[in-house]
Amino acid sequence: MKSTGIVRKVDELGRVVLPIELRRNLNIQEKDSLEIFVDDERIILKKYEPADIFNGSMEDLIDYKGKKVAKSTIYELAKMAGIQVVE
Repeated sequence: MKSTGIVRKVDELGRVVLPIELRRNLNIQEKDSLEIFVDDERIILKKYEPADIFNGSMEDLIDYKGKKVAKSTIYELAKMAGIQVVE
């Protein structure tokens, strides 16, 4: 893990401000979602990118009832269900 040398305080509501330099470098815009991970005593923030709920793929996603599903997964599920798929 690389140290940035930047230190920020947590406010009374538990908020931390990410410096503009980090947001620019990591392409984090206002209203972007961040995913939170915990590793031992570390808190890791990662820009959230939606992925297929079945296999984690991030390509050719379709939104189905608020969930992301890749087209390739839909083809696989259709074949498993006995539905002939024309690609």
